Order: sequence, then C-alpha cells, then structure tokens
Amino acid sequence: MPDTTLRSLDELQLLASGLDHPEGVAWGQDGYIYAGGEAGQIYRIEPDTGNFTEIATTGGFILGLCLDRHNTIYACDEILHKVFRIRPSGEVTIYSTGTSDHPMLLPNYPVFDEAGNLFVSASGDWDGNNGCIFRIQPNGNTALVSDTTLPFVNGLALHPTDRMLYAVLSNMPGVVRFPIDDQGQLGTQQHVVDLPRNVPDGLAFDIDGNLYIACYTPDRIYRLTNAGKLDILLEDWRHIALCSPTNIAFYGEDLTKLVIGSLGSTNLMSIDMPIAGHRVNYPTLP
Repeated sequence: MPDTTLRSLDELQLLASGLDHPEGVAWGQDGYIYAGGEAGQIYRIEPDTGNFTEIATTGGFILGLCLDRHNTIYACDEILHKVFRIRPSGEVTIYSTGTSDHPMLLPNYPVFDEAGNLFVSASGDWDGNNGCIFRIQPNGNTALVSDTTLPFVNGLALHPTDRMLYAVLSNMPGVVRFPIDDQGQLGTQQHVVDLPRNVPDGLAFDIDGNLYIACYTPDRIYRLTNAGKLDILLEDWRHIALCSPTNIAFYGEDLTKLVIGSLGSTNLMSIDMPIAGHRVNYPTLP
C-alpha cells in the first residue's frame, strides 16, 4: 500500500453544511450539486454559497444519484429497494425495482452510458456475496447484466475512453471492471486493484484516466493512475474533515473541483484538482 499522501487536509474547503449525512453527490448541467440524505432527502446545493434546498424526499435512504440532460435525478434508495426518478419540480416516481425474477436488493449507485442505459449496482447483503448489476434501458426495461455473487458491489464509473464499467467491490475489497459490448451487456469481470483493510465506496475518473477511489473506512481517497500506480490523495486519521467519505464527483464549469460526500457528517467538502474530471453522461431520455 502507498505511504505517500499527495494533498494536505488544509486544502479541503467546506462546501455545504447541515445536510443529513449525504452519501451520494452529483453535478448537474444546471450548475447545481445534488446530494441525498439518510431520510430520503434530495438536496440541490449552490456550490458558490453552500445554500441548499430540499426539493423532494422518497422516505427511504438515498445512496448514489445521477442526472440526465433535463436535470431529472435518478436516485438509489437502499431501504425501499428502488431507483427513483425525481423531476426538477420535485415529482417522485419509481424508475425501476429490478426484474420479476431478481428484485433489486439495496440499489446503491447509478451511472448512465452515452445511449441512456442506466447501470445500477445492487449491493445485496453486507456479507452475503449476493450483489449484482442491472441495466435499465431508456424505455424502462430492466435486465440483470452481471452474475449475482458480487461481494457488496458499490460505486460505479465508466472509463473515459474504453468501453469499461468500473465497480467497487467493498468486501473484496477493491475495484474490478467489466467490458461493455454494443448491446450493453457486461463481459467477464477483470481485476483492477486490491485495497486490503479498506472499505472502498465511490469512484470518479479524471480526463487523463486516473481513477479516484473514496473509502468509507479508513477516511481516505486514493488515486490510481492509468499506469497502475496507487497513491493516497487525501487521508484524515482523526475522522474530522474527511468523515467516512463515500461518493465523489467532479464539478464546476471546467470540472476542476472535487466534491466529497461524507456519510459520517452533515458536510460536503471540496478540493481544487490539477486535472479536470471526466465529464459523465447526461442523456436525453423520454
């Protein structure tokens, strides 16, 4: 494991405070940051001021979320076992519950591909080795596209150039990846990195293909370069500034800032990044 930390905690900035243990974070094309709460809240945050508005609630517990081109939010609810669609007006509808043969068990994180297919990790039971990945097509049809033995599959991210879906396996613990074919099917799982004695959670890529991995515990964010070198980007052994970091997302007009969700606190933290983030997909859906 690496023994070098690239960035100082002094470089962290408080972006917003007073949220209900935000795990999921996402950047919208409307210039807002979006986050979830542990009572099902959906927050819209002004990044320049930290002011936020609760625009909706599902009544469950929001984990990962993403947005489409119309700023509609797609949010995973771990308690209600559903992926919800939340309109900018606050209207909440069910987007998917899995398939009839395999209902979603703890949907955790969603990510869009260019065609508007939504890949969703369903973590399963903590020690059950029964996680899996679904694909929801733009018409709402849902299919199981991985095996059902993944050890708590968690955060997802699409590689900037390769047709690869990267996935955290929190109880491996580490990161794997799956090739994606032209029909949106996932190929054989490939190993990316082991993170012993860590519980990895969220992922994000920069434009150079470096992968950032946030860990629920210890309070640490890694950077895995596209050459395979693993560094610690940030670490907080006191559990104060970084407090159970979970999902992460690049934001801002030039995507040179990183917002960090903190399940263990009521804050969102931010740090300026020297390399811009990879722009995630914002498809146009029916």
